[in-house]
Amino acid sequence: MFFDISVPFAAATPPWPDDVGFSCGWTCRREEGSSVNLGVLHSSAHVGTHADAPLHVHSSWPASESLPASVFVGEVQLIALPADHDAASDITVEVLQRLLGAHVPTRVIVRTGCSVASGTFPANWPALTADAATWLVQHGLTLWGVDAPSVDRRTSTALPVHNAIFGGGAFVLENLALEVVPIGRYELLAQPLAVHGADAAPVRALLRAIREK
Repeated sequence: MFFDISVPFAAATPPWPDDVGFSCGWTCRREEGSSVNLGVLHSSAHVGTHADAPLHVHSSWPASESLPASVFVGEVQLIALPADHDAASDITVEVLQRLLGAHVPTRVIVRTGCSVASGTFPANWPALTADAATWLVQHGLTLWGVDAPSVDRRTSTALPVHNAIFGGGAFVLENLALEVVPIGRYELLAQPLAVHGADAAPVRALLRAIREK
């Protein structure tokens, strides 16, 4: 069984405020005498589900072509914040320990309940503290994914979570659609597109249920 956890690159998907939303135009149309319809896409790389590249936060760090496909494929643990976890509250090491137990998986995705999948750009969302991000990477995390528009706070300019995760050699997924997916272990299939020179790459993200032996 598959769950499609992708937020589409679509005109209806709200972009980050003041960013460029998705649109599809046409350079050729059959109705105008061309042999084919030929489209051109115009969009920020951050509209739908995507993987940020380290270049997103440091101009000297690697761009989207450096994103390692193997990190985005494999076993993943889906966790969910409690319903009473306020959007203004941090995701601390203590919160992670309650949700994950004693073992930090290689890949973790979290449902915060604050997602553009609802059709509205959220006013706020929970995010890791810098200490929690560092703790995850130090315990073997290679991928942190969120349903929120960013792994950092909406108002953050220092972007401590991006910096801690990228600085520790791990990666991020943002804008996941997790509202109907039960928590548990899955196989993640979320390879970034082979886009060169960008600060992020679009992703079609799927979860496949793992059959327990």
